[in-house]
Amino acid sequence: MNKNIAFLTLAFSFFCLAVSAQSRSTLNFNGGWKFKKTNENVVAKTEWESVSIPHTWNAEDMQLSKDFYEGEGQYKKEFELGEEYKDKRVFLRFEGVGQVAQVYVNDKLVGTHKGSYSAFCFEITYAVKPGSKNTVLVKVNNKARKDVIPVNHFLFGIYGGIYRPVSLIVTNKLNISTTDYASPGIYLSQKDVSPKSAEVNLAIKIENKLSAPQEITIKTTVYNKEGKSVLAKSTDERVTMQGRQRFEQNFTVENPHLWQGLDDPYLYKVVTQILQKGQVIDEVVQPLGLRKFEFAGKKGFFVNDKAYPMYGVTRHQDRWKYGNALSNSQHKEDLDMIREMGATTIRFAHYQQAEYIYSQCDTMGFVIWAEIPFVNTYTSEEGDNAKQQLTELIRQNYNHPSIYVWGLHNEVYGKTPADFPAALTRDLNEIAKIEDPGRYTVSVSGYGEMERPTNLNADIQGMNRYYGWYEGKIGGLDKWAESLEQKYPDNKVVLSEYGADGNVFHQKEQALLGDTFNYTLPAYPENYETKTHEIQWPIIAKHPYIVASYLWNMFDFATPMWDRGGMPARNMKGLVTFDRKLKKDAFYWYKANWSKEPVLYITERRTTERTQQATQVTVYSNTGQPELYLNGKKITAAPQVVDVPVHYVFDHIELKKGKNMIKTRTTKDGKSYTDEVIWNYNGK
Repeated sequence: MNKNIAFLTLAFSFFCLAVSAQSRSTLNFNGGWKFKKTNENVVAKTEWESVSIPHTWNAEDMQLSKDFYEGEGQYKKEFELGEEYKDKRVFLRFEGVGQVAQVYVNDKLVGTHKGSYSAFCFEITYAVKPGSKNTVLVKVNNKARKDVIPVNHFLFGIYGGIYRPVSLIVTNKLNISTTDYASPGIYLSQKDVSPKSAEVNLAIKIENKLSAPQEITIKTTVYNKEGKSVLAKSTDERVTMQGRQRFEQNFTVENPHLWQGLDDPYLYKVVTQILQKGQVIDEVVQPLGLRKFEFAGKKGFFVNDKAYPMYGVTRHQDRWKYGNALSNSQHKEDLDMIREMGATTIRFAHYQQAEYIYSQCDTMGFVIWAEIPFVNTYTSEEGDNAKQQLTELIRQNYNHPSIYVWGLHNEVYGKTPADFPAALTRDLNEIAKIEDPGRYTVSVSGYGEMERPTNLNADIQGMNRYYGWYEGKIGGLDKWAESLEQKYPDNKVVLSEYGADGNVFHQKEQALLGDTFNYTLPAYPENYETKTHEIQWPIIAKHPYIVASYLWNMFDFATPMWDRGGMPARNMKGLVTFDRKLKKDAFYWYKANWSKEPVLYITERRTTERTQQATQVTVYSNTGQPELYLNGKKITAAPQVVDVPVHYVFDHIELKKGKNMIKTRTTKDGKSYTDEVIWNYNGK
């Protein structure tokens, strides 16, 4: 027996003790895997290599060019189960496999799943051999397919691999369902939420694999944040042997502590148990955040009848040299940076993201948008898969209080309202409303006209507008918003994407840049991205009709089919670089506008080689009007305030030949803040 198998055997020995003593057990199943690529064009002698999950085989090649490995890879793992498993149900749950997975246990196919971004759970009870060694083989394929969304690698790459955690779940033969689209089997709905009371409905799905109907008690206990029980409800039920059965409980939380977004993301804990003869035979724990969302048009967005500013960013999940195989600490680092910048809402684009992410948003208080990868184009063959993925998205994430809207599609177009994209979007909207009538739905167009034939098939119309980048001038966003409000004052509209690329290795003084850009050029100066956001955020802020806006993107990300702006396979519209090491100027622009943390920041700090002797110095400050010093001498002229009260510009600053020290200083509440940069003027 090799070391890996010995370790797993020992781990399972301890685990088996737990199985016999607990109602349900979940085992981390991420270690001890072997992997190899198995495409026909791969050398036949490819050896198995040891890997740990999460893992992707595209961690680097998909981030460098369009010449990445697309096709099949195989994962295998050996493990032993004790005799204790003979009277148990055993399941394998995969949180994310890119993108088609076939799972075999002891050479028996136990299930196939299509879709890279949602979880799936297969029962393996009838394939495993308790008391013996068992083998799991997973065939994974990330080749783009016409019947699986997304249908290509264009807007983002479909990384191959088992890139999210795997777990082995053991239950009794009567259990809360694990295979209802890999949901927790518990669904918490709420209505009439107020500071006085909140009505909660709990639906539970139960399966009985015993040889006779069973009498059970369903007990639900709600605990507050301090761990104290605030209410309990028990109902007696009879579970037959036929089919998955649904039961419901209703209860009222009196004087609830409400979930109030970032200000107070208060969570209750709901523990639902199945009991027989006083013994717990299964148990599931879910979060409960009591809140009411309202999208009230130009009046704004409200959480529990309180106005909530929707300062939004979008987020792709991949990272330089890791691909999408990220740890929880890396996910948390992303959320922490988003929080630092002052964002209040996140659009998770363009697919279901890690379960940890949604849970952290519940805990941190972000209001979030979750969506499926029906993006970019269509083939007319992906309808069934899109419906499957939307059902998975909703059922798996139903209980997360942070989610306010389900996204149905992004930039998928037809020529008439009867064409495939519009018809499928209507079907998806219907599914969302049946599955979860308590949340909004949204679809997104890349055009600015409401009359587009695929539009108006969801509660909210999202529009992606890249003025100054893909069309028009940067300031064109203003007339677009005015025109839309005049024509459609009662429509619910969000600015679902806006921005421009910025390559931190390309610098050009902002004063030399215009308000349009040819994105086919080989250089994408960071300064133009900064200018775009400096102009467009004040426009958004003055138009309450744009209830929510989502800048594109929080982080640079891989686009393997692209070769633009001097950086192949990269979308550089992020405010933070792909490796998360450098925050661009635009990051601090939004931090100064949105965050309550003090910000004093001189822009163009990487534009160190200056060509203009008389130049501008721009300072972002939410700590008051800044002072400016050039080579130790204070500039006496006051700065100009541009559009918003954090944007200060000092004009006609005369640089000397050679090295120049630029320093700024403010004082607020008795505390001093400083920032400085060094610019070199070549004197030509």
